[in-house]
Amino acid sequence: MDKDLLFKYNTPGPRYTSYPTVPYWQKTPPTQASWQNLVKNAFSISNQKEGISLYVHLPFCESLCTYCGCNTRITINHAVETKYINAVLKEWSLYFSIFGNEKPVIREIHLGGGTPTFFSPENLQRLIKGLTEKAEIHPKAQFGFEAHPGNTTDEHLMALYEVGFRRISIGVQDFNPIVLAIINRHQTYEQVAHLTHKAREIGYTSVNYDIVYGLPQQKTCYMMETMFKVIKLKPDRIAFYSYAHVPWIKPGQRSYTELDLPDADKKMAIYETGRNALELAGYKDIGMDHFALETDELYIAQTEKRLHRNFMGYTDTRTRLLIGLGASSISDTWDGYIQNEKRVEDYYKRIATGELPIAKGHELTRDDQVLRRHILNLMTNFETSWRQPEEVCDEVYKAIERLAEMEMDELISIEPYRLRITETGKAFVRNVCMAFDARLWEDVPQSALFSQTV
Repeated sequence: MDKDLLFKYNTPGPRYTSYPTVPYWQKTPPTQASWQNLVKNAFSISNQKEGISLYVHLPFCESLCTYCGCNTRITINHAVETKYINAVLKEWSLYFSIFGNEKPVIREIHLGGGTPTFFSPENLQRLIKGLTEKAEIHPKAQFGFEAHPGNTTDEHLMALYEVGFRRISIGVQDFNPIVLAIINRHQTYEQVAHLTHKAREIGYTSVNYDIVYGLPQQKTCYMMETMFKVIKLKPDRIAFYSYAHVPWIKPGQRSYTELDLPDADKKMAIYETGRNALELAGYKDIGMDHFALETDELYIAQTEKRLHRNFMGYTDTRTRLLIGLGASSISDTWDGYIQNEKRVEDYYKRIATGELPIAKGHELTRDDQVLRRHILNLMTNFETSWRQPEEVCDEVYKAIERLAEMEMDELISIEPYRLRITETGKAFVRNVCMAFDARLWEDVPQSALFSQTV
């Protein structure tokens, strides 16, 4: 990658799992009644046509991985499992009352964290059975979960397989013991290898690895060794993403300093080492930070231009209604978002009163929806167009003006009613999306808010 371009465009920016991004949601969240109406409308459109998606946030971890930017609760007290599952199932019952007499058709379930496998196999089965017992399962349903190799057992794999799970995402991050030590991550290559082989032996059809570049103490040679081991195990897909250093949001990251992080040149060398290794091994570049084998459904979805991106990242499944359950989970009706209370105690209190635990949210304007469509197109297909009236607003033309310099740098190509990101420009897709982010331009942050774009 051209170093001059890297230094020029490596600025703080959103990762665009939504538009508007969470910091720019309206100050007053939707009321209980208005959110229920948004859910009801989305359900009526989504359920019979494509089904609905569920994301369940399971925040508990036995120890803090200091690099992590997720909403977590650190404890070794596994007695919390029952109370939390009860609360999630009660929240689900509140949504059932919105659906009316029509059974929800579940197209997708994803368990995220935290550490989902903090929960016992028995409790995870109870959770999934509670979510699905009064619902229909879509014939093309896809159930997946995030697995920590240090505590995911064969019993976890079997229990989740028995209730429909066929996808597993393993948090590898890095195989180097020096890097793992400084981020307080306790796992071994042998554990990852066993988990991968056992999942495939049981019948899981998709294995993903999360790999992070830019971690403290990480070096190019460490990444080369990590990728050698990754390629040997041959996961179907890989999320290869940049470490987001946001100690003002995640105090755990203050256990090391910026001096422990690779500088911009070294970080890019680490990335290029990993990327080149993956491409040589036959992995294809999918969207931003993702790679997949040609046999993987994510790659197929991209070639068929049906790749989707939401709060869970890239997926080949698109539903209009995504319901987030559990503390800090985010729900999406396309016309609006809400996020649940982040603190587990606040989440419990709201559920106990029989109300949806809405902490913040946003109802999209027409301009929001137009810009969201373009940003989603760029993040999934690296191009967008604006030929139809529903694809145009004044902010689209302002975005094109803002992109003049990126066009001069040959990072994008602008044609009549169409914008395409070049091969070189793909590394800067977040910067291109920022040009369409009207709310960001209206209120440019005066302090640290986002991680670096590259």
